Amino acid sequence: MGQSHHFHLDQGDHSITVNVGPGRSGEIELLVDGKVVAYQKEHSAGMNVLTGELPEEPAHPFRILLRQPHLVPSMPRCTLELDGVEQPMPERLVL
Repeated sequence: MGQSHHFHLDQGDHSITVNVGPGRSGEIELLVDGKVVAYQKEHSAGMNVLTGELPEEPAHPFRILLRQPHLVPSMPRCTLELDGVEQPMPERLVL
């Protein structure tokens, strides 16, 4: 059984967090400022995409790109795509 992964990035006055459940098929939660804004029951190998908005006037949409390697069991990579710019999200240790 694999481990859970947690990615986090502060974007202006907002925090964006992605929680990936254990194993290659665990759930994915996308949180903005601590509130769940998107949820996917399972993720698969390859690319998983979640969308959200930063609570601003007007709302500021973004995408989360979660890449899970196909062949080699390894850590997923998480990227924030905002205004057409991709920014890697660092993994954080959650105790």
